[in-house]
Amino acid sequence: MTRRRSVNLDAMKIAVVGYPNVGKSSLVNRLTQSREAVVHERAGVTRDRKELTTEWNGRVLTLIDTGGVDLEDRDELAVLVQEQAKAALADADVALLVVDARGGLRPGDLEIADILRRGTLPVVVAANKIDSVRDLALTAEFQSLGFGDPIAVSAAQGLGTGDLLDELAALAPEADAAAGDSDAPDPVRLAVIGRPNVGKSSLVNRFLGADRVIVSPRAGTTRDAVDLPFNYRDREFILIDTAGLRRQAKVGDSIEYYTALRSQRAAERADVALVVCDANEGITTQDLRIGELAMKSGCATALVLNKWDIATDVDLEHERARVHQKLRLRPRVLTVSALTGRHLERLLAESLALADRSRGRIPTPQLNNFLSEVVAARQPPAKQGHRLKLIFMTQTEEGPPRFSIQVNSRSRVTRDYAYFLENRLRERYRLEGIPLVIDFVERNQRRPGPAREERSRRAAARVDASAGDSDAAVA
Repeated sequence: MTRRRSVNLDAMKIAVVGYPNVGKSSLVNRLTQSREAVVHERAGVTRDRKELTTEWNGRVLTLIDTGGVDLEDRDELAVLVQEQAKAALADADVALLVVDARGGLRPGDLEIADILRRGTLPVVVAANKIDSVRDLALTAEFQSLGFGDPIAVSAAQGLGTGDLLDELAALAPEADAAAGDSDAPDPVRLAVIGRPNVGKSSLVNRFLGADRVIVSPRAGTTRDAVDLPFNYRDREFILIDTAGLRRQAKVGDSIEYYTALRSQRAAERADVALVVCDANEGITTQDLRIGELAMKSGCATALVLNKWDIATDVDLEHERARVHQKLRLRPRVLTVSALTGRHLERLLAESLALADRSRGRIPTPQLNNFLSEVVAARQPPAKQGHRLKLIFMTQTEEGPPRFSIQVNSRSRVTRDYAYFLENRLRERYRLEGIPLVIDFVERNQRRPGPAREERSRRAAARVDASAGDSDAAVA
């Protein structure tokens, strides 16, 4: 199993704040050498706080990307974005104020600077959009903000970013060399995915016990996949809040396309995906598509009927039967209420169990006992008078699990019997919703070494040479 890097909770946190459309997300991507933060020419794309970690000169830095702050904008969503930016400052060790050097000093910059002066955080000013040496003079007017000399940078070109990282790293403690050598288990990456407006962000906030991400009745509020660390039962989790996934035909613009793409990638890097559905609507065709997408991404999956406290006309057993009929991996269907917290503990316990079962290894003796019971319950198929024999079974990989069954002939394995084995395996070891692979390997099929390959090649050449002289050789 590939070890994933854990979120470094001891890194110095830097809140990246500024007026809308000054290039904060572009700068965060440049400083962390990633493309994680959503970037678009339209102002107001970033809404939630997103934390990205980088290392510079032996110091570990966590940059908190925030939405643009315009104190004159009193729209409900804009106010929520402002509150998220203030929360980022409250959680940070340093404030990085990003300004648009080409746009000049704006009243909005002065208002944000006034808020920062009233705080206790050290402040570094980055004058962005300095794309050539000729533009350096544009930084001079930002000295009036009172935070020392601004550092000229270009998020687009990368100019000055080394100087900016030097300034930030000088404020950070040295990285702990032993931090990455811990024997603690990898964190469980739990992605919360689903259609727009089904309550994903509300559920995330309920998990965390705080209003960490923006919740609004307006569909499409969440624009990015946000990683949020928390602990449950002494285990480290990385909770991933995602944007809503609509049918491809209904994706309207480039922002929605890229946010949907990030949601899909969140499933690809998750251990467990919770597909959140609206209990009032039941499990829709799009919910089933999203569940299939999550399982094809290789993560364990469960479908979650949210808003269970107000659902009045839902037949839970019917929904479960429909899911088992439509989705081959037969994920579990659970209920929860993000509003009241009902069944929340059970949902977290099930998520942890899914991750552990996906990463776990089943002993070989148990698997061979299971194989004997399966054969006794249903005889393997026969072709032309020769019956399939299941000889030996073992697990070869985990996270997700992969199994190998030694057989006398692969050609006698039918799809129907393979599905029968897979379903019995899920039932026995509670692997519902967990992607698994069963390889059927012939008894005499071995991976040849170089010497064996050479002998096989020479033998094949001799057969080819004699094929024209004797029908027996061909036979």
